[in-house]
Order: sequence, then C-alpha cells, then structure tokens
Amino acid sequence: MNSPMLVFVLILVVLWLSAQVGDLIRKTFLPFQETERGDFTVVVSAMLTLLGLLIGFAFSMAVTRYDQRKNYQEAEANAIGICPCTPSARPKRCSCSRVIEEIC
Repeated sequence: MNSPMLVFVLILVVLWLSAQVGDLIRKTFLPFQETERGDFTVVVSAMLTLLGLLIGFAFSMAVTRYDQRKNYQEAEANAIGICPCTPSARPKRCSCSRVIEEIC
C-alpha cells in the first residue's frame, strides 16, 4: 500500500472509534465517583506532561540528526569534488587526464 494519506486517515478513524467505545464502556460499567475525579485529573496532567516531554525530545533529536546528515552530505560532496584533482585517484590512461590537469 503506497498511499500514506489513506493510512493516516484510516488509523485516525480507528483510534477515534476505539476511544469512543472505551469511553462508552467506562460510562456504562464503571462511572466516576466524585472522590475519584481528583485522582483522575492528577493522572491526566502527569500523562500530558510526559507526552509533552516525549514530543519535545523527539523533535530535538530529529533536528540534531538533520543537521548531522546535512554536514555529512556537504563533506561527501567536497570529497567528491576534490577527488579528480588528486593524482593518485586518477587512472593512468584516462582520456580526460590532460583536461583535469589543466583545471587543477
């Protein structure tokens, strides 16, 4: 399957439906007591805090990896550009040796 947008929409719908079904089951079989409401808000706020930290660290790592990849590509491009000018890298019977020697 090579359509990421379709997969995204499908997963989004499945997650929304599972959340609705879970909420319906909770309301039917285990309704909240007023004493449990305070504990629930503490757990929700702690989970949202951890989620925020997870997202922040993930983006931080992605930015670091992007910068590192960009630097590696630049270094590789520079190495490829210098390679023909290095006499040991050229073959002895290269038809373009004279032209390369004039350029370098």
